[in-house]
Formats: sequence, structure tokens, C-alpha cells
Amino acid sequence: MLARRVVVCLDVQGARVVKGEQFVHLRDVGDPVELATRYEREGADEIVFLDISATADDRATLLDVARRTAERLFIPLTLGGGIRSADDVSLALRAGADKVSINSAAVSRPAVLEESAARFGSQCVVASIDAKRDGDSWRVYTRGGRTRTELDAVEWARECVAHGAGEILLTSIDRDGTRTGYDLELTRAVVAAVDVPVVASGGAGSASDVREVLDAGRADAALVAGILHDQATTVRAIKQLLASSGLPVRAVA
Repeated sequence: MLARRVVVCLDVQGARVVKGEQFVHLRDVGDPVELATRYEREGADEIVFLDISATADDRATLLDVARRTAERLFIPLTLGGGIRSADDVSLALRAGADKVSINSAAVSRPAVLEESAARFGSQCVVASIDAKRDGDSWRVYTRGGRTRTELDAVEWARECVAHGAGEILLTSIDRDGTRTGYDLELTRAVVAAVDVPVVASGGAGSASDVREVLDAGRADAALVAGILHDQATTVRAIKQLLASSGLPVRAVA
């Protein structure tokens, strides 16, 4: 059985890491380079670096900050925000990213996933899906959670994989920053719909929540942010709980 991953997210705005609730009420929590290297030392399996205002501000992602972060890391780095084309993917990979997350641009033009996968391989193309409950299903939102679409999140996940995405980064807008636990129903629905790894995001309030989404939620990886930034727990503590619960994880040095 493949090891389950603990992925740390750095939401970056203006070259600083920020954290909020349901994509609003943002507060400064630190320097991205310092935080990324700290979490790597604690045992993080990957870092996700999201420039959360690049798309809404209609600008390119903060490649210089991403480059300085990548230069210090030995674990995989996913870069997202403001990625609109395969050429943007190329720039992100050249800046040191191992994978690139695409959200709004894929909704506007799904071919960007195909073009990126054809040039660089599906293994580095991550479809980022921000989903919000809408009755008995979930609706896809774009532009940093600001714009509602008519896409069903589960069906859209299937389409993303068909277009070449090699991983799904699935964020529950309803749970983001609330620390009430991941949306297990949403996570299970997407995991069942696709044959690529699913990274669950939004709602981690404790190490137990991480265990639950990896076990009952069947996610391949769990994304964590606020509870680490506020030192409510550590990556090491999360992994210790996962290992003691029988879930396979990469050992912490």
C-alpha cells in the first residue's frame, strides 16, 4: 500500500503566507521560504504553494518567491495560482516546481490540461477544484472561490482526469479554515469517481481530522495549513497518529 501523504499548503499573497476562513478574512502568518523549510524539517511530504490572488488580479504567479522556496526544498513542490497556459506551466517548472496546479484556466479552457500533460507529463499536472455544497451535490467555484460555475464538482473531476490531470487537489470551500473536519462525503465521492490521487483540503482542525479523511474519506493525501501555522499541532504529531492507527506514512527523520 502506498504511503499516505501529509501536504502542507502555503497560501501566498503579496509574497507573504496568509490564512483565512472560507477564502476570506486573511491574516499574515509568515515568510513562505522560512515556513516551507520548517515544515520539511518536521516531516511534510510535499509543499503546495498557492498564489491566491494571481487569477483574481489577472497577473502571473509570484515565480521569484516560488523559486526561492524551491531552492531550499528537497521534497516535492506544487505551484498554483495564475497558471493559464502550458507556457505558464513551463515557467513554473523551470522555477523549481515539481507539479503545477491549474484551476480557473482549466474551467475556462480544459484543453490547457491536455496541452500541459502532452508537453510535461500527467504526473506534474494537478487539477485544483474548489467546491461548495449545493443541495445534494457540490458546485465548482473559480477565481479564488469568488465565481460560481454550473459545473458539478464530481463530474468535473472526472473530466479533468480525462483531459490529462494526474492528480486532483480538492478543496471544500464550506470547510476551509473552519477547523471542523474535512468534507468526507465530498472527498469519498471524488475518490470514487477518478483513478488518480486525490488530495483533500479544507477543514483540518486536528491530527484526528487528518486521520479521518485518509481513512474514512479514502483520500491519498491530506492538505494542512492553519493548524500548523498556529502551532496547534505539528506534522510530526500528525504522522505519529497516522502510523499508530495503521496508516502507512513516510517516516520522519
